[in-house]
Amino acid sequence: MKNIINRMLETPSNAQKEIIILRLMAGGVFFWEGLLKFVYTNQGVGRFTKLGFPYPADFAHFIAVAEITGGLLLLLGLFTRPVAIFFIGEMIGAILSTKISLYLGTSPLPLPPAPPQIGFWAVLHEIRSDYAQLLTCLFLALIGPGIASLDAKLAANKRVRNSVVK
Repeated sequence: MKNIINRMLETPSNAQKEIIILRLMAGGVFFWEGLLKFVYTNQGVGRFTKLGFPYPADFAHFIAVAEITGGLLLLLGLFTRPVAIFFIGEMIGAILSTKISLYLGTSPLPLPPAPPQIGFWAVLHEIRSDYAQLLTCLFLALIGPGIASLDAKLAANKRVRNSVVK
């Protein structure tokens, strides 16, 4: 178990600095989507109410705070792997709670404004940002935040401290 935790928190020293581009994309999107859940009711409480979530206000606010906080952490490259894993779960939940009913034509949410509006092709069209966020977070969970991150800085400081102690 300790090895798993260490793997989740370590940053490979050979990680590319360009990984910051993926962190900026994913972190930025989660950050502003979290803010939108507070600013626009139809994106937060209203959406969770229509989807039939229990305690929709509490759930919407929890998700909004998690997206704002997690988005900022991804932007900084701090606790990148655990945050990415959380967001993978969130994206799977978002896909399952919104796209199955779109496929079946029973979605309580407004249908897309233009065809395809239901079915397989509608799901593929509407899932595009969820899919991109999911795969970006999977990449970050597997590869880590890159060397241009606070995780890498902290890991380098830890290596220096450990080499001085020995």
